[in-house]
Amino acid sequence: MKVAIIGTPGSGKTPIFNALTRGRAEVAAYSPTLAPHTGVAKVPDYRLPVLEGMFQPRKTVAAEVSYTDIAGSLKGFGREGVGGEFLSYLTTADALLQVVRAFEDDQVPHPEGSTDPKRDIASLDLELSISDLAIMERRLEKLETSLKAAKAAERESHLKEQLLLQKVKAELEKDVPIRLQGLAEEELKMLSNYQFLTAKPMLVVLNIGEEQIPEASQWEGEIGSLYPQFAVVALCGKLEMELAQLSDDEAGEFRASLGLSKPALERIIDLSYSLLGLVSFFTTVSAELKAWTVPGGTPAPKAAGKIHSDMERGFIRAEVISYSDLQGCGSLAEARKRGLLRTEGRNYIIQDGDIVTFLFNV
Repeated sequence: MKVAIIGTPGSGKTPIFNALTRGRAEVAAYSPTLAPHTGVAKVPDYRLPVLEGMFQPRKTVAAEVSYTDIAGSLKGFGREGVGGEFLSYLTTADALLQVVRAFEDDQVPHPEGSTDPKRDIASLDLELSISDLAIMERRLEKLETSLKAAKAAERESHLKEQLLLQKVKAELEKDVPIRLQGLAEEELKMLSNYQFLTAKPMLVVLNIGEEQIPEASQWEGEIGSLYPQFAVVALCGKLEMELAQLSDDEAGEFRASLGLSKPALERIIDLSYSLLGLVSFFTTVSAELKAWTVPGGTPAPKAAGKIHSDMERGFIRAEVISYSDLQGCGSLAEARKRGLLRTEGRNYIIQDGDIVTFLFNV
């Protein structure tokens, strides 16, 4: 999973990035370069230690999330030509994480002169819409030209694309992002190559001050009710960045003293998985226990292809047991004895927590 972190200058994107990746990227009010910070976070999963105890693997590999902290300002990027560096970083992301400033700090003035989370969310959403509209307009111009000389087979395809883009563009001009247009699965598939920004899932992180922590749930409720299409979480980026540099035990004690539960990483990953509809399954091959992430609804052969394309191509069947069944048995041998280890075919849909052995032949 790849997530791009965006927001206005001074919103605290880099502290959030450091908190998520345990990184030490320099926190600055101004970046003279557009080079992003990139980092990887291991996905915390309470099931991995339990499975380690059962399988005693030589190596355990958690699922990963890649975060990119986009430097600079997105203001105006939609108007100034969207083929630049910003767009290349954003279009390859599976989801966007928008850091919205809710804290006050006289040392770091807000670019707009005042702190207003609602204004900032609306402003950035507008920039994303402008970017998408610019791409649509250019493509529609090319389609208009292509249709004049298109053969019958091409003409039908071009007309279908043209009608869809015109429909989506009309709604976008009414401030309805693509993610809220209720498009059919086939229509979304047609648009997928464009990687439109307003089609991407959005996670909003309200960056609050330490003194605002008791009001976190209030902030989440207020912004969440205004933007039900977004996943919303409120946290103190500066504090979470500092806690990420401590040991797990030290950070846990500090969080408990502040009445905080999960670390920022766990809360944001939980919301990201839910927003993207992702599930995790596990494999134990060659003394390696590994977690994999796939979209919900993924059939077994496609999940096998996540590991290696040969496994998808030569898929025969999958041996599957759920995490809860395996935990209840205590071992794979006992699960097999009780008949809980199932053989599934090509139409089986991978479930969250499945432990899977794929059988294939190429």
